[in-house]
Amino acid sequence: MNNRVRALRKESGWTQSDLAEKLGVSRQTINAIETGKYDPSLSLAFRIGLLFTSPLEDIFLFQEVSPSGK
Repeated sequence: MNNRVRALRKESGWTQSDLAEKLGVSRQTINAIETGKYDPSLSLAFRIGLLFTSPLEDIFLFQEVSPSGK
């Protein structure tokens, strides 16, 4: 799933460590979310949305995969 976490973080002037501290997770978790290697739990996604005061669908960009995987 693509997301806008990196862009929103940079707009806020925060480092990955700053964001991690605000969310109560590790910097590695933030890096993994930003690079698309990890999709956050629903509760973490909601905390991210609240922190950036944005709806989840504006932060996390769902791309449906067809049944054939393409």
